[in-house]
Amino acid sequence: MPNAKSDSQDQPTVVPAMSAADRPAAEQLSAVQRRAVSELLRVSPVADELARRFQEAGFRLALVGGSVRDALLGRLGNDLDFTTDARPEDVLALVRPWADAVWDVGIAFGTVGIKKSDFVLEVTTYRSEVYDRTSRKPEVSYGETIEEDLVRRDFTVNAMAVALPEKQFVDPYGGLEDLATRRLRTPGTPEASFSDDPLRMMRAARFAAQLDFEIAPEVVAAMKEMADRIGIVSAERVRDELNKLLLSPQPCKGLRLLVETGLADRVLPELPALRLERDEHHRHKDVYEHSLTVLAQAIDLEEDGPDLTLRLAALLHDIGKPRTRRFEKDGRVSFHHHEVVGAKMTKKRMAALKYPSEMIKEVSRLVELHLRFHGYGTGEWTDSAVRRYVRDAGPLLSRLHKLTRSDCTTRNKRKAQALSRAYDGLEERIARLQEQEELDAIRPDLDGNEIMRELDVPPGPVVGRAYKHLLELRLEHGPLGYDAAVAELRKWWGQQEG
Repeated sequence: MPNAKSDSQDQPTVVPAMSAADRPAAEQLSAVQRRAVSELLRVSPVADELARRFQEAGFRLALVGGSVRDALLGRLGNDLDFTTDARPEDVLALVRPWADAVWDVGIAFGTVGIKKSDFVLEVTTYRSEVYDRTSRKPEVSYGETIEEDLVRRDFTVNAMAVALPEKQFVDPYGGLEDLATRRLRTPGTPEASFSDDPLRMMRAARFAAQLDFEIAPEVVAAMKEMADRIGIVSAERVRDELNKLLLSPQPCKGLRLLVETGLADRVLPELPALRLERDEHHRHKDVYEHSLTVLAQAIDLEEDGPDLTLRLAALLHDIGKPRTRRFEKDGRVSFHHHEVVGAKMTKKRMAALKYPSEMIKEVSRLVELHLRFHGYGTGEWTDSAVRRYVRDAGPLLSRLHKLTRSDCTTRNKRKAQALSRAYDGLEERIARLQEQEELDAIRPDLDGNEIMRELDVPPGPVVGRAYKHLLELRLEHGPLGYDAAVAELRKWWGQQEG
């Protein structure tokens, strides 16, 4: 039942039952309430207008779930979620004359989408959904009350509602207090919640990363106990949840929870595999902790918002190390060619998670290239080597810069400063050559048409071989100019004929 009723049609009452002695929590709740009032008043016109249509037809409507949570956090957008006792066919009949656009792609799950002015609304019939243990698809059944609907939601902070148009706050499971204290619990038992939808276990880790929440001990325990259950969730849903976690402000916090609970063993096993046993002399760094540090440092270098490709590359750049670790006779530990092995492993894992082929290509390429800089030393590379570095990175050069800089996690300040200066020098050389030679579009001095004209040959494999030869000369010596390129082409052609 609702916790309290409002005295005004304009402002929701959001006062949970709690001890008056709990002053810090009370102060937190007060701030949360003020934010909620401000946010809800902003969307009130469109929400109230929709609610009155339902009320006049004898149905109930409430703002619900993530929309209420975001209002309380002061971050409510223009995408609003509602719940109702009206069946989907009734919802369609009510909103079609009013909405700017309506879509029913989710109607099998009781959801109708609506576009109204600048708002995107979703109205879902009270429901309860339960997974069959052998199926990846939920079975949907409709509920009769809002409390019944709220108890089937994932976490208490998403199990709050504001009944409209009277603006009556509904919080039967203590979500407001959990939100104020940044605690994640489930409305019913965690076991029941995760049985309904196992993806909620990953969502718990995502909320930890996204909202800086602490997960209740009983929730963590259930995640450990039920980790195998994630296997019935489709790869696409797992991928989407992982992406949200990675793009959050504190992804390392969520990733640690996935590893701690055993979920990572099922969805991203390469991550916990990085926790290599240290030999007694500690001759190599903790690869798992190093990888999380690289991810955090890469995030610090982002310039235009979260970059999923960079974050994936940072997280996965060393996943080839467990397979390539060798203890050498001189006592050192080596990981020869772990970047090549890691690139192949990255492709395989991302393909299993159904990532787009272009993103798979980009992330695996960054993993493959992440060690290339370490051959630079203190600047011994020739201009030819610098050109090849730029050519091989292609459009990923900016990300490769960030990944390479992030990969320095040594605690030796002198070594870290030396690496930073060396990379500064490489970037300066790249910038100079780019200005002089247009490195971003490295091409031979002759194009395919010019090669065919000079050699008097038709299109075919020979043109490709000639083009490749001229490109190697361009990389080795820089721009040759037209006449010198023609001379080199004819010299090469004479060797072919001979």
